Amino acid sequence: MKRYPAFDPPEYRDWAPDAALTREYRRRIERDPERAAAVEDLATSALLELYRDLLVTRLQDIALKRWVRQGVISKAWLGVGEEAVTVGCVAALDRDRDVVIPMIRNAGAGHMMGLPLHHGFTSYLATADSPSGGRDFHYGDIDRGVIQPVSHMGTSVPVTTGAALAFRNRREPRVALTWTGDGATRTAACHEGLVVAVRLNVPAILVIQNNQVALGTRLEQHGAGRLEHIPRAHGIPALNCDGNNVLDVYAATAIARGMCLDGEGPVVLIAETFRMGGHATHDEREARETFPAELFEHWGRRDPVGLYEAHLIEEGVPVEVLAEVEASATAAVEAAAERALRSRTQLSEPRHALFEGVSQGGVLHGLADRLD
Repeated sequence: MKRYPAFDPPEYRDWAPDAALTREYRRRIERDPERAAAVEDLATSALLELYRDLLVTRLQDIALKRWVRQGVISKAWLGVGEEAVTVGCVAALDRDRDVVIPMIRNAGAGHMMGLPLHHGFTSYLATADSPSGGRDFHYGDIDRGVIQPVSHMGTSVPVTTGAALAFRNRREPRVALTWTGDGATRTAACHEGLVVAVRLNVPAILVIQNNQVALGTRLEQHGAGRLEHIPRAHGIPALNCDGNNVLDVYAATAIARGMCLDGEGPVVLIAETFRMGGHATHDEREARETFPAELFEHWGRRDPVGLYEAHLIEEGVPVEVLAEVEASATAAVEAAAERALRSRTQLSEPRHALFEGVSQGGVLHGLADRLD
């Protein structure tokens, strides 16, 4: 893919595939017959769709970072380096029936679940045509299976458990999936949700998106023990995957979904990845001071977009075809950003945040309709 020196992490600017890492990319799947079978079922069109979704997710973050530099917005919360965890998970779901609750770094789940791409931009601008009508830049759409997240990390786990409980009670072949960070696994809400989920045997998937840091606190500093101990303590089956290998994430999620539909839920999926920047754009320097440069270099060689692109080329996908997909993704993101900018004059009245949509039923009835 095209690199953007002004906005990419330094490790991505002159990125080139490492032959050893490209071989390992394939072997990661081949070592597990069940995962290999899941990937083998993917048609070329599906493989290219994964590539497009990775590109759109990366390009959306680049566009937001450009806005920060231009003074359009003050800061942005990006998922650069973690795109495969979002894209691989959502691609393995039934997007017409399943439900997700993203974190802010899983913004790519929005467009993959069918939300208009420009919502990822209007949500930052607080315009009247944003998903929340200008109330909050966390966004979702119940009708499209995206439950809006909140900033309180870990709280999505009990909400996901509740959605999955509705599916179980109605004997519907559906799952609910959410992501949570390594830091959020240390919260009470996360464990309360897991206790209820395993006790009621609900079809829920919790993806622990281990990007090695909670805000500015490294993984080894914010809790004792390994993340694998968490599902074990609750008696929940767990799967590990390479969070920078979109095919491994896809396969692991597909397996987890199958387990849930077979009554073996909940399932925890632990995805190892790395945040290639700050908690937000305002503290990237702090992030660089939190970890040694060697760690950024290690993960920089494992760019999830670049590695997948290299894998597709090794599989015989013509470079010209990949260029066409990239051109389509780039045009879509640019059009979405431009549309959002045109809506900046559309601001809601202050009373809107206090009264509209807060009447009896309101949001809760919308959620019930989606889960019904």
